[in-house]
Amino acid sequence: MRVFFIGIGGIGVSALARYYLSQGWEVFGSDLARSEITDDLKKIGARIFLKKNINLKKTAPDLAIYSLAAKNNPELRRVQDMGVKIMSYPQALGELTKKYRTVAVAGAHGKSTVTAMIGMMLAAAKFDPTVVVGTKVKSFKNTNFRSGKSDLLVIEACEYDRAFWNYFPDIAVVTNIEMDHIECYENEANLCAAFGKFAGNLKPGGKLLVCADDAGAKKLGESMKKKGIEVLNYSRTMPEAKFFSEILRVPGEHNVTNALAALAVGRMLEIDDETIFKSLAKYRGSWRRFDRRRGEIFGKKITVVFDYGHHPTQIKLTMAAARQLWPKKRIICVFQPHQAWRTSLLFDDFAKVFRESPLDKTFITDIYRVAGRENEKISKDINSEKLADAVGSKKTEYLAKKQIAVKLKKEINKGDILLVLGAGDIYDYMQKILRNQSCDCA
Repeated sequence: MRVFFIGIGGIGVSALARYYLSQGWEVFGSDLARSEITDDLKKIGARIFLKKNINLKKTAPDLAIYSLAAKNNPELRRVQDMGVKIMSYPQALGELTKKYRTVAVAGAHGKSTVTAMIGMMLAAAKFDPTVVVGTKVKSFKNTNFRSGKSDLLVIEACEYDRAFWNYFPDIAVVTNIEMDHIECYENEANLCAAFGKFAGNLKPGGKLLVCADDAGAKKLGESMKKKGIEVLNYSRTMPEAKFFSEILRVPGEHNVTNALAALAVGRMLEIDDETIFKSLAKYRGSWRRFDRRRGEIFGKKITVVFDYGHHPTQIKLTMAAARQLWPKKRIICVFQPHQAWRTSLLFDDFAKVFRESPLDKTFITDIYRVAGRENEKISKDINSEKLADAVGSKKTEYLAKKQIAVKLKKEINKGDILLVLGAGDIYDYMQKILRNQSCDCA
């Protein structure tokens, strides 16, 4: 059987491509550009086509799966014309949730980490799960997928474009509910209703686990309990929180909360506490989630931290974790806002977070504008210069993207911490700068 992926370099789609490879399918796919992800897929047998027309009649697929970012891709229209069975990424993943006993993790923040922690814990407990996660996990051989032979599946359930409505879990975890993906939901009421529908997809006898520390998640739990769904809570008030603060290898109070979610799932599945604690103590983090690297830049030895955080809450937690880990170090941040529309709507929250930043210096570079997801009427009047001005602090300033290397050469000192924040192309851009300066960040 042959499956064709449109947008195969996407972090979720690529994990599903790995699943099909593990099941013996022939996998090929297209994307706009080469990346770490496409290179890794190529090494394990996937055929990758970049920026070129594929002879689909010659290599006619039995199934085509497309990224939600590729809805208007001409290759999608071509396979439609061929009569090939087509599914979006969430639809295809949703089909797997019907076949497996599924744990699905949703929420505005922390879902990648909690998914990875649960998968790692289940593997340590010899449950041998299959895991699909939206980041590369060090414990999964630095990939976003783990192939298991049991009937257990652990997935990250993203709320973007209501993707998680396609999933039918046995255990649903909601870490928090906070306004994001504005282009999809427009307001908080719509977002909360979407989480309610996700929780309502639980299979008969399924359980909902929510973080009682988060107002949105707690409210969801209360409403679903009234509908007859079994709801369990986890919270920072649990006595195990102090223990996790001591044993976790990943910094930040938010990761203590993430570990408590994994603990609660482990207990639901009757895993003994010793196995749970030992496995979570070994969790070493994941790609672009407080991802620490050491190297040399402009002749100065520094530590670089890459983090995917692009929502005000995520940024606040990441900056706090950095200061907690390095209380006396000089920490410099480069932040790339993600999507002009959401930057506009969350403008005051961004300004407040950077105004109260515990870091020594923050550079806000040009906004990563997302094609097809912008409100041009709103977006045209927003830019990073305005955001930096609104912060009103000498510790925060606008820095044009093309000037980053020049500025850092003057600003960086030996022993400094460089924190790179954002979900756009800032990761690849900084990789090139650092690689040219012999920093071990490739």
